[in-house]
Amino acid sequence: MKPIITAVECVSELAGSRPPVLLDVRWRQGGPHGRPDYEAGHIPGAVFVDLDADLAGPSGSGGRHPLPDPEDFGAVMRRAGVRADTPVVVYDGGQGWAAARAWWLLRWTGHEDVRVLDGGLAAWEGELDKEIPAPAEGDFRPVPGAVPSLDADEAAALARTGLLLDARAAERYRGEVEPIDRVAGHIPGAVSAPTSENVTDGGRFLPAASLAARFAELGADRESRVGVYCGSGVSGAHEVLALAVAGIPAALYAGSWSEWTADESRPVATGPDPR
Repeated sequence: MKPIITAVECVSELAGSRPPVLLDVRWRQGGPHGRPDYEAGHIPGAVFVDLDADLAGPSGSGGRHPLPDPEDFGAVMRRAGVRADTPVVVYDGGQGWAAARAWWLLRWTGHEDVRVLDGGLAAWEGELDKEIPAPAEGDFRPVPGAVPSLDADEAAALARTGLLLDARAAERYRGEVEPIDRVAGHIPGAVSAPTSENVTDGGRFLPAASLAARFAELGADRESRVGVYCGSGVSGAHEVLALAVAGIPAALYAGSWSEWTADESRPVATGPDPR
């Protein structure tokens, strides 16, 4: 099954015998909060999910967006109507990062039928709704570990023995600027692979063949051991999604750069080269 769905396909499935649960995960780094936009208009039936409160645990030594407690995450998903045997479609405002975070968490905790709306709400051509839905309680019970993840030590090892991709902007990778985290630079051995290069100007994913070619140039194919990190595990999830579109499995280092740099003993590299 493809990990993304077009707006046309989504309309068709919503009218079918097995309509997906819709999750609205509008979010922007630094705000404003996505809830007012959701209340002003959302895809009919979509339930709002708060990335900071629902898709992450409290920030701290585990990074700015550490993984949420699985039981807490499961409770949020059940309140949203998520069932183990029902498809889920996730969307955000169009950037795709927040939707990909929800996609990855659901996949990591064992849901087998989750897709991201390609292009987000901006790609939706149907009417929007202001009514806040009250879905029936779902039955989804998280079982973490269904897809691979990395901790800091595993990410460091993969940068030496496999391929660790840095999904942040290239200037942050090089250490020229760091607008958010404590230290500028990258994990030694990691390869720069900005998430922005996986999508068109309109925010939709490049064709699978184009993504496969891009990742092949970076050293990734279906036989590679690939990991991804970013600043806090949000845009990195989007890169894992892009790799999945290309048919390449990859592990996410969810703590990412914000967790890595919280420990002053961890090495930091700068410049355009991995080492």
